[in-house]
Amino acid sequence: MEILLYPDPRLKAVAVPIDRIDDDVRRTAAEMVKTMHEHRGVGLAGNQVGYLKRLIVVNPDGDPEGDRVLVNPKIEEAKGATSTEEGCLSFPKLYGRVNRAEWVRATAKDLDGKDVVIESDGLMAIVLQHEIDHLDGILFVSKMSPADQLKLKRGLKDLEERAKSPVR
Repeated sequence: MEILLYPDPRLKAVAVPIDRIDDDVRRTAAEMVKTMHEHRGVGLAGNQVGYLKRLIVVNPDGDPEGDRVLVNPKIEEAKGATSTEEGCLSFPKLYGRVNRAEWVRATAKDLDGKDVVIESDGLMAIVLQHEIDHLDGILFVSKMSPADQLKLKRGLKDLEERAKSPVR
């Protein structure tokens, strides 16, 4: 599975809800988990692999037992504020400070169609917000301070130029 890189327009698409959890969704989720681990990520959204449905995989600890697949995830409640440095597999080697809620309650379905509620702070809360933003077509660079956006200008331009190049 290939991770889409900025400025691929699918990264800004709003993903559609998954109506039925079937073998296609399960297969895609398994591939996404594998891809997330191969790239040493802590989360991956469907948009990042060209799957424009509301599916994310998360694992902030990197422990294979900690893989979570979330179908139609949604932040129900958010409290507090924190600012941390974030990166993204679709923006290789680019990092910047992003303001997020410190604590969130998210709801979703698992691959068996069962309701899941995750209440979390720390890295899991940040990862959930980052990946759910992807499903809404929101990129982490758009949530950075103007100063951090300015620092990334050259890196973003490089990714744009690379996308135009016929040889990658």
